[in-house]
Amino acid sequence: MRVEDVLYEKFGYRVFRIGQKGIIEDLLRGVSVVAMLPTGGGKSVCYQVPGYMMHGIVLIVSPLLSLMEDQVNQLRLIGEKRVIAFNSFRTMEEKREAIRNLSFYKFIFASPEMLQARSFLHALKQMNIALFVVDEAHCISQWGYDFRPDYKKLDHVIQELGNPAVLALTATATREVLEDIAHSLHLTTASFHLHSVDRPNIALQVEHVETLDDKKERVLLYASQLQGPGIIYCSSRSWAEALAQALRASGIEGVAYYHGGMEQEERMLIQQQFMKGQLSIIVCTSAFGMGINKPDVRYIIHFHYPSNLESYLQEIGRAGRDGGASIAILLFCTVDHELPLSLIQEELPNERSIAYCLSLFKEELIRRPVLLLSDAEYIARNVAGFAEQHWRFLQYRLEQIGAVKGKELILEAIPSYAPALFYERVVERLNRKYEKLQVMRRWLEGSGCRRESLLRFFDYEKESEPKQCCDVCGIMLDVYKKNGKSGALPYAGWREELKQILGIGETEAI
Repeated sequence: MRVEDVLYEKFGYRVFRIGQKGIIEDLLRGVSVVAMLPTGGGKSVCYQVPGYMMHGIVLIVSPLLSLMEDQVNQLRLIGEKRVIAFNSFRTMEEKREAIRNLSFYKFIFASPEMLQARSFLHALKQMNIALFVVDEAHCISQWGYDFRPDYKKLDHVIQELGNPAVLALTATATREVLEDIAHSLHLTTASFHLHSVDRPNIALQVEHVETLDDKKERVLLYASQLQGPGIIYCSSRSWAEALAQALRASGIEGVAYYHGGMEQEERMLIQQQFMKGQLSIIVCTSAFGMGINKPDVRYIIHFHYPSNLESYLQEIGRAGRDGGASIAILLFCTVDHELPLSLIQEELPNERSIAYCLSLFKEELIRRPVLLLSDAEYIARNVAGFAEQHWRFLQYRLEQIGAVKGKELILEAIPSYAPALFYERVVERLNRKYEKLQVMRRWLEGSGCRRESLLRFFDYEKESEPKQCCDVCGIMLDVYKKNGKSGALPYAGWREELKQILGIGETEAI
């Protein structure tokens, strides 16, 4: 069967989008692929079509629970029942039952952390894994060195699964990051399929305002005037909640906030309501949006600017996936500059906390030679005051120096120079993040075409001259204003609608 036949039979499309067919043909030849396609470029088709043509299971590594559930639901909408996501929405009994019947599934979604569970990995090793997919593969570089080190262990998982063909997919990566992805996954003979990250249908506007109050007024004005749906990004949970409340108070309907501090069920419901048009505006942190395939988002507003251009490109790419005219507006004032600095510094443990935590471990050596990792985590989190991501960073560094064996921390294997060594790694990561922040600021304050300078950062050139390019080249804002009702449906409370909404995409209990 031809790849075009599978595309039409399963998805109803006659023609592949740019880049898809070449990726699929390489995978069918057994060649691993590192692929970069623009947001909305149909990356999931690149593993689904060959998956249907291969004998065996497609294992997809996905970074977020909401993204997994969205992808599972998308497959179920085309009638695919042999799909499951191993995440916290499955009870332990459901997971055990699914593992016992693992051969039933064609598409299995899991997080990097789930793949470190020995029972799950052992079960996968008994199966024929035909294709190993790393979705949002830039997370290897973005998160793997810091608070999600299990991303840096995927190469060992691939090896244990018998080295199947690998597909690493991303929409936003520099050449340096793409090389890091290939190196981390040991893809020494991979084929690279790289396509421009430009989205000509998204106009780019950067506005400098004098005060925070001015910025709030601009957000309220845009939210009332622009054709939705829209997403408004903030850098903190408190700002997401406050802005959502301000929008509602101004008379704008169909508004909800979304951030990582909310219950998973509530987040999933809000996502589903937005996807189905029951909400017209989401005010959120960066926790929202990765991989969300809503075609008609018309605007993205950044109330705070991201700490790097990769995140900015990823976030604005949630607009205009249907090819329609869309706009990305970034608002900033002088007081904003301190916020990304503080957020970066909070991502990693400081020198004093590292030294204190390791000293607590050394004190335990008087009583016992080893600590269970669970006990070590308890000490780090509850005595030393580590955040979860700080503990993950420390555990990864302890593993690197050979102080972790299985589920135990070998206390005498922690050298006296460990605090200095670990903090040296922290400084390296912080400096890299500061460099990216400076690049972001230079882009904000630049006087040339926004699109050209953004593409240049990713080693691409502007291939066309869109009529609505950027604030430097000129934008007609009227193009993006409302021409009628937004079409948002009445919003009900999340508890009242949870069963109804999740029931549409509910995965079967197994």
